[in-house]
Amino acid sequence: MARKKTCPADWESLLTEVSYGKTVTETERKRRIFGQGDPADAVFFLSRGKVKLAVTSKQGKEAIVAILDPGDFFGEGCLAGQPLRMATATAMTDCTLVRIEKAAMARMLHEHHHISELFVTHLLSRNIRYEEDLVDQLFNSSEKRLARILLLLSHFGKEGRAETVVPRINQESLAQMVGTTRSRVSHFMNKFKKLGFIDYNGGLTVNSGLLSVILHD
Repeated sequence: MARKKTCPADWESLLTEVSYGKTVTETERKRRIFGQGDPADAVFFLSRGKVKLAVTSKQGKEAIVAILDPGDFFGEGCLAGQPLRMATATAMTDCTLVRIEKAAMARMLHEHHHISELFVTHLLSRNIRYEEDLVDQLFNSSEKRLARILLLLSHFGKEGRAETVVPRINQESLAQMVGTTRSRVSHFMNKFKKLGFIDYNGGLTVNSGLLSVILHD
């Protein structure tokens, strides 16, 4: 039997086990939560909103490596001895965040085995997603990568229907996620729209027909 996914409300209840070293903050859209190269001294839990993780090369080129949803943890590299942040975390919408200091998080995981088990399961599930992203990047065309990202952003299949993609996500951000140019993203988006796979009425939405782009050889 599949394990039931722990929802944000469940995690918020579990995090009450942290009696110190925890702060809950409201963060406005576009506000930086931490920057690449900052000291890695805390773990964050996203209670509400969307967060973007991006890395910047020495040449100044930025790539989006993940977009996080409510119920996700990030910044957990500090628990494995990571001294500095490997990416920049930015709020894509207004967010509610739980910040847990490294020592407090480590103590909770050590003392509460049911929480540590859930946390490891959460990290393994996300690691599987990152492996899928890597395979996608290595073997699929930019058109297929864009289609997959749009389906993931719209949570296609989770509720049996597609939902509106992250508000205000632009083609430049999509290009950073796909690993291609903005002009290529614009070309494919126009193609998807003409084919009826996406729609811009009231925000970007994804239709089930977009799956055919991924499945087509």
